Amino acid sequence: MPTKVLLVDDHAIIRQGLSALLEKQPDIEVIGGVEDGRQAVDIARKLAPNLVIMDISMPNLNGIDATRKIVEELQEIKVIALSIHSSRRFVAEMLKAGASGYILKDCLFDELIEAIRTVLGGGIYLSPKITGVVIDDYVQRLSKQFQPNGPVLSDREREVLQLLAEGKSTKQIALEIHVSAKTIESNRRNIMEKLRINSVAELTKYAIREGITHLES
Repeated sequence: MPTKVLLVDDHAIIRQGLSALLEKQPDIEVIGGVEDGRQAVDIARKLAPNLVIMDISMPNLNGIDATRKIVEELQEIKVIALSIHSSRRFVAEMLKAGASGYILKDCLFDELIEAIRTVLGGGIYLSPKITGVVIDDYVQRLSKQFQPNGPVLSDREREVLQLLAEGKSTKQIALEIHVSAKTIESNRRNIMEKLRINSVAELTKYAIREGITHLES
């Protein structure tokens, strides 16, 4: 039975290119491609892929939080991050979210196939360009039971923060995540209190700095 793969990237040309290449592999079947993390979670629930290839910087729900949701709810699904970001922050957050692999978008297709084989075999794959100091630092932080210096937002608060930073109104966010507008207002107040931030503009800067969202021009 072929390995079922879901592609998640907000650029259609990347999804189409990857799909065309992966479909040439006799043991891989691409069962879908979606443009944001929220769609990824929904499709993963419905189609139960064996593997999700996940971008990080996407609208509505970023790849880090989408990975966390998928891995927590559907533990049999493996996730490989495919990203332009090579900084320690992004790698560490993706691994903590439950990803089993992390490769860069400038890699050759053969490296993606190697990552897929490694992860499906129960291993962890990391691009050579992001190993070394990055992973050493991550392991050291785990061994010391690293605690974040700043306030900790809940998964729901991170979700609401991303949508606020992307310019969504309270009503739009409520419809998006199926709660009341009153609940969103409460979430927004809690976020601002925790972060000691008093404006949406500052919330947006915080969200970008922390990798919760990124806004393209």
